This record gives sequence, C-alpha cells and structure tokens, in this order.
Amino acid sequence: MAVETKAEMLSKARQETSSSKAYDILEKLFDDGIFTEIGALAKSSDGYAEAVAAHGTVNGAGVYAYAQDTDTAGGAMSKAQALKIKKLYDLALKTGEPIVAVYDSMGGRLSEGMDLLAAYGDILQYTNRLSGVVPQISVVVGNCFGTQALIAACADVVVVTEGARLSLASNGEKASADENAQSGTAHLVAKDTDEALEQVRTLLEMLPANNLSGACVVYDSVEAQGTPDDSTSPSQAALAVADADSAVELQAAFGKAVKTLLATVNGTTVGLVAAEGEIDGKSAAKAARFVRFCDAFSIPVVTFVDAEKFCCIKSAAKLTSAYAEATTAKVTFVTGSAYGSVYIALAGTGAAADMTFAWQNACVSALNPEAEAVIMLGDDFGGRLKKSGDPKAERARVVAEYKEEHLTALNAAAEGYVEDVIAPEETRDKLTAVLDMLGSKRVSTLPKKHNNLYL
Repeated sequence: MAVETKAEMLSKARQETSSSKAYDILEKLFDDGIFTEIGALAKSSDGYAEAVAAHGTVNGAGVYAYAQDTDTAGGAMSKAQALKIKKLYDLALKTGEPIVAVYDSMGGRLSEGMDLLAAYGDILQYTNRLSGVVPQISVVVGNCFGTQALIAACADVVVVTEGARLSLASNGEKASADENAQSGTAHLVAKDTDEALEQVRTLLEMLPANNLSGACVVYDSVEAQGTPDDSTSPSQAALAVADADSAVELQAAFGKAVKTLLATVNGTTVGLVAAEGEIDGKSAAKAARFVRFCDAFSIPVVTFVDAEKFCCIKSAAKLTSAYAEATTAKVTFVTGSAYGSVYIALAGTGAAADMTFAWQNACVSALNPEAEAVIMLGDDFGGRLKKSGDPKAERARVVAEYKEEHLTALNAAAEGYVEDVIAPEETRDKLTAVLDMLGSKRVSTLPKKHNNLYL
C-alpha cells in the first residue's frame, strides 16, 4: 500500500478546506477572490475548524473576514473556531483594518462544555473591545442563535439575508429578517448572500479603516442626486445633497420619524440624519446610535430638521447626549420647523453644531409657536379671540401672524441662532464649502471614560 508523501497530504488537506461554502463566500467578498487564510489547517475534534478566517482586500483596502462553514459540523462554534477568530481580531487590532463576520451555524459544540462558554465570552469581549476602533460588519446568511446572535448584533452594521434567522432564543423565535429589521437589529436586508456581500463591499468603500484614519474620500466629485426646493422634506433634502446613487439607508424599517443614511458628498463620506414630525423613542434611539457610530470614525454628521417635538423626555435626553458628545464635524439645516427642545438637541448649542443654516421659509422657535404667541402677546391674544365671531379661526390667524413676524429664519439669524439663511437649492454648495472648512476640526475633551448616555 502506497504511503502518502507530506506534499500529497498537504495538497489533500488544502483541497478539503477550500471546497466549502464558507470559502466560496470569502472568494466573492475579496477582490479577485484572493485572500490569505488564517489558521488554514486548524483542527477541531475529528475535523477541521468550523470557520474560514482570512485577510484580503475589498475595493483595494485591507479587510479581515471570517465565515462559518456549515459544511463542517454545521458551522458549530468550538474552541478551535474561537481561536481562529480571536487570532483574526488580534491582527485587526494591530493593523487597524475592518472586520466582516459571516454567520451560519447550527449552534455550538455542546460536548466542549465550559470551553465553549469561554470561547463565546472571548469573542464577545474582542467584539466590544474593537467597537469604535475598526468598523465591524455582521452578515447573517443562515442560522444565528443564542450567544452568537448577541455577538453578531454588537457589530456596527448588521446585514441579514431573507431566509436567514437571527435570534437570542435557541428556538429561533422572532428571528426572520423582517422581524429583525422592524426591531432595529438588522440595518440592511438582502435577498441572498450575493446581494449581502455587495452591500458589504459598498459599505466598506465608504468607511475608514479605523478610528485614526482621516476623512474617507471615495472618489472625485460627481453630480448631486437632485436639487431641493421649498416643498422638499428633510429625507428628500438629505438624498438631494448626496452624490448620485451613493446613499445607503440604514435601519429603514425602524424608527421612521428619522432617516439615517451613509452617503458621499463630492466623494467624501458623510452621515445624513433627517428628522421630521414627532420624534418617538425608536427614532431617537436610531439617530443616537448612528451619530455615535459616525463620531467613532470621524464621519461628518449632516442633519436636516423639520420636527416640532419629542414624544418623551427619555427620547430627547438620549439624542441630545449623542449629539452633544460627538466631536466629529456637525452641520445642521433647518428645512421647516425647529421648536424648543428639537432645535436645542439637533441644531443649537445643545447639539454643539459647528454650523447651523435655515432655509428661507423655516421657523425657529424657543417654544411651540402657539404657546409663545400666548405668552408674548398676553392680553392682546385673549382680547382678539373674544372679539372674534370664530375664536378657533382667529387663534390660527393670530399664531400665523406671530410666526410670520417673530419666528422667521431671518430673525433667528439676526439673534445668532443660525449662521445664515439660504435658499434650498443652495444647500449642497453650502454644505460642500462647510465640510471643506471643517476638514481639520480638532476638539479636546475632558478626561473621562465615557458619558452616562440615557439608554
């Protein structure tokens, strides 16, 4: 009987490890399907470790990625798999490059007992340790339950494919892509693995390698998506100032009073926030997390506001804290109404906005306009209502007159509450100039571990 040579044994081993679904996924993710594998021949139990870990380039920039291998023990988490993933995290920390994690697993190797729990704990610790240091993207293409779901959800962006299941519950309760999108756990939903990987490649192109990198310039200036006018909503305005076809909306199905988008303006990545109407708790949480994400990687935050109030104190405190602590460049455009706490939290001194602009028809008020009119006009307000045959209609007229005279954008600018009053069609040019001006922004902060954000 012929004895295999070492070369033949190595060739056989490489063939076995490179013929899996996970290997195919990484080939599709990395440029030209080329990557350097990490722990290529690591063994787990009676086979190879249940994940493929590697380093390669995406759009020419270095990226670390691992994909669980359902062809090997159903991708079950094990001590060996965890060691490969920890090695990958160590390298990402040393070199300052993004991490992409692809989840598809039947669970964990229960036979490993406490070693399995330690493996989960180590990966969770690494995930949180690198949070805000390098961008992390989770891609769920199959089953992802229990502790693995917790690890996946800790990433900066979570992409879930239709048919995949992500849930803390071991039975997969409330695990569908739609349910995760509506709860805000999933930032993006893709129809299949190929689309998910394309979304990841798009995101990586717009994100810096790490928290110490400079502004991420994707390409030279291009045409705008559109031109806003007086009837344009905040979300439409955000899209209009972005470079054509560059905007990626995150958490679209969650917190619908606020839209959050990554996009480019003249080729430079920005975070766009559009707030409209009444800002509820989910919308505030969505915006707060997005602002903190942008701030972690020095991505400028551009906010468009046409909102009158928060639904509760907790929502206002949460969002105010996120804006106030962020030291990245912050620019706000008041496109319609900005009353009281909304102005303070998103546009004014509370938000520490570097520059605030108002469209010519905007209304900026310390209070709800009706309440301010009642207080400021005093007896005159009540007198006009008593004399009128239609008090309700008269009340509306008095408030409208007060707004037109006292709460205009020009008055707000005269009192220093906005830097300038502009026509809607000037928004992109003004934003481009301000982003260029703020490109070298530096802020020294007080020595502390972190603020006590109202979660």
